Amino acid sequence: MEPSEALNPFTMPTTITTSFELADEDRVMAAAQQIVNSLNTPKEVRENMLSIFSSFDNRLSNISDLISDSDSTGVRFEAAEKVILRWNPDASCHSLRWEDSPDEAAEYLSAIDEILKSVVNMSVRSDKEIMDRAETSLQMAMSRLEDEFRLILIRNSVLLDAEGLYGSIRKVSLSFAVNEGEIDEEFESFAQVGSERECFHERGASLGDDLCVDLINADAVVELKEIVDRMIRSGYEKECVQAYCNVRRDALNECLLILGVEKLSIEEVQKIEWKSLDEKMKKWIQAVKITVRVLLSGEKRLCDQIFDGSDSIKEICYNETAKGCIMQLLNFGEAVSIGKRSSEKLFRILDMYDVLADALLDFKMMVMDEFVCTEAKGVLAELGDAAKGTFMEFENAVKNEASKIPMHNGEIHPLTRYVMNYVTLLVDYNEVLNSLLENDEDEANGLQDEDIELETKTPFAKRLLSLISSLESNLEEKSKLYEDGALRCIFLMNNILYIVQKVKDSELRKFLGDNWVRKRSGQIRQYATSYLRACWIKALHCLKDEGIGSSSNNASKVTLKERFKSFNSCFEETYRIQTGWKVPDPQLREELRLSISEKVLPAYRSFFGRFGSRLESGRHAGKYIKYTPDDLENYLLDLFEGSPLVLHHVRRKDKGVLSLQMFYLFSSSNTDEFHASKSSLHSTGNKSDMKVETGSPRFRAIRNHKSEPHGSIHYGANKHALSLVLQQELAGSCLISRLH
Repeated sequence: MEPSEALNPFTMPTTITTSFELADEDRVMAAAQQIVNSLNTPKEVRENMLSIFSSFDNRLSNISDLISDSDSTGVRFEAAEKVILRWNPDASCHSLRWEDSPDEAAEYLSAIDEILKSVVNMSVRSDKEIMDRAETSLQMAMSRLEDEFRLILIRNSVLLDAEGLYGSIRKVSLSFAVNEGEIDEEFESFAQVGSERECFHERGASLGDDLCVDLINADAVVELKEIVDRMIRSGYEKECVQAYCNVRRDALNECLLILGVEKLSIEEVQKIEWKSLDEKMKKWIQAVKITVRVLLSGEKRLCDQIFDGSDSIKEICYNETAKGCIMQLLNFGEAVSIGKRSSEKLFRILDMYDVLADALLDFKMMVMDEFVCTEAKGVLAELGDAAKGTFMEFENAVKNEASKIPMHNGEIHPLTRYVMNYVTLLVDYNEVLNSLLENDEDEANGLQDEDIELETKTPFAKRLLSLISSLESNLEEKSKLYEDGALRCIFLMNNILYIVQKVKDSELRKFLGDNWVRKRSGQIRQYATSYLRACWIKALHCLKDEGIGSSSNNASKVTLKERFKSFNSCFEETYRIQTGWKVPDPQLREELRLSISEKVLPAYRSFFGRFGSRLESGRHAGKYIKYTPDDLENYLLDLFEGSPLVLHHVRRKDKGVLSLQMFYLFSSSNTDEFHASKSSLHSTGNKSDMKVETGSPRFRAIRNHKSEPHGSIHYGANKHALSLVLQQELAGSCLISRLH
């Protein structure tokens, strides 16, 4: 089109001309209607005036229809207004209970709809008086709807079933037993002597995937949605949002209270004792899971239902409602993260970190408020720092634990039990700890000699190596508290074996490696060798040939007596002491006894066989030759049981045997039978006295356990059992000897 043509009024589009005409017609119609209304004349007069107007201009031909519609709208408006005024909250009439009066509630909503429709109507908009009345009615109606909205929300809130939700949480309990003893304050929870306690730690609790809980009764959602629709259409969305957020925020806070999460300041949390704090931390962990999976998801679903069709209002309501609940949880997490660090808190802090890390992903998807997500990230980082710092402080506490009272029998130290049970539980958190320790540069300090594969170890594995290395160094220092070198070796064997067994029987082996296990097993063998050398070398020295003579015939009886007497003294002292030493592991205990037997018994058997006959024929032989090799072998079985025993001996030919008359005593049911048996024995005239050796394993099995010295009989409830055993022993010629 040429510029000149654009300016030509005769070439302008016809649609523009039509628009001008329609606008002009509306103005004319509005003016005519205003004139008629302002005159306030009777209906007949108005109809005559409309006929006159229509004869002037054909554009006024439809004005009669307009006036008719206006009359109808006015009637409906007045009827709707009466309904609104009837239920005015300030009126003296009874208050409307929404759920109990569904018909009246429907009428009320219809009245609001009619007023809204009237306001939109052009004829009403042109009447200032009607518009003022409509605005007043809407204000009354919205105030009423806001109250009903709030009441319906409150009355139909579903009370949270905490027990049911806790029951739906699948729990994994990790536990370990601890023998308690002397230990430093850092490990004071294990400081009660002489008891054994089972310590539990719940881990891995999770909610079922199919869990879905309604926070509002489903029937009320429809009514709430109807109210929301009218308030938004009336321009009262701000009041609607405020009422919803206030009620639902209080409801969520009450849910947290039901879940055991109180509203506490940081200062109040810092003052709580550990036992109570531990319970609150456990409840917090469960509450976060339930909040994310039940409360927030339920609140999101509720907002979607009630505010359907208004995404912006939906988002505002959800964010404002959820913020208070989330911030209360985050405040407690922050208070814990900045609290005093102690070893027992580590597992709870790691659980809190773990659950908040998972919740943060849900927050990002469900909560659009950037402030809440930023706060959650900050608390998560603080909990991570607290966990890492607590772990490092625990390692320092292990390294510096300085109890100076040695275990009286060389048993496993409480520190060893505590630390190994502790790190066994830590394995379950290896992924979290690996991420927290990833950038640490000092975890491998002092470990260069520990493992040739150190560079391939994860950060958590390196920390484990460092921690257990600190424990081993501390145990080495504690072993120096023992004056007896042999007991020192027993102590180290017990503790290192306990460490190795814990590693082999758990996931720790995967982190520390087989080389680490083999090295510690080698250390145990070295300590066993050192024990034999420190403990039995003096006794073995008594059995050497030096200073006795070249043959048994040339051996000096005085020297032999002195050698046997010295050996007896060494053995009895060792027996007295080492029956009180404790080796808890059955396999290690048997291996130590076997090692002693292999080292001592051959030497004693050889010495006894070559020189024993020189003294047996002499006077007071039992004073020097107290034990046969079999006696020693049996007595060695009592070592390392943790109950000190003392050997009481009589002359050898009277020791360790049970006379045949005594057998009859145990076999007979009364004293008369015993005397008859005794007389019968002597009447035979046989001067041979048959004896039963009491050192046999079957005999020893029925003697009073550890309460009577070997060779003595405990007269009591075992009489019948002893009788049966003696009959079996007498039937075997290997245990019957004729002594002339």
